[in-house]
Amino acid sequence: MTVDRVTKVVKGGRRLRFRALMVVGDGQGHVGVGLAKATGVPEAIRKASAMGRRELIDVPVVNETIPHEALAKYGASMVLLKPAAAGRGMIASNTVRTVLQLAGIKNVISKSLGSQNRINVARATILALTSLRSVDRTAGKSSDAADPSEVYDATE
Repeated sequence: MTVDRVTKVVKGGRRLRFRALMVVGDGQGHVGVGLAKATGVPEAIRKASAMGRRELIDVPVVNETIPHEALAKYGASMVLLKPAAAGRGMIASNTVRTVLQLAGIKNVISKSLGSQNRINVARATILALTSLRSVDRTAGKSSDAADPSEVYDATE
């Protein structure tokens, strides 16, 4: 998504490094965000994409949109996601749009509130997508409460 040059001032001068923010997804309900630093751009990109693949989450996609509203905050950034009718398209900032497109969501309305820091907005979007529950999961959760032999695992 972005590659930035960052510097650290030390006794001998400035130490240059590159920071890469990568969003990884398959367009079918799996998306992850990775952030890494390295002395070279290719190494930073490789490390960030590997981190994004390690942190993939499952996103419930219903008719190319999300099942319900979601609001999440990360740092000073807050992201609101609302489902939209088919054909409405995606109304979102560049950062939120990238995360949602790679998750396979095509119709959604979003609003970024608070800080516009790309890293925090991307992570707030991931938190909002993590909080989404599909109808099947919600129905399964209520039936699990009646059956104590099965334990609901939120990491599925």
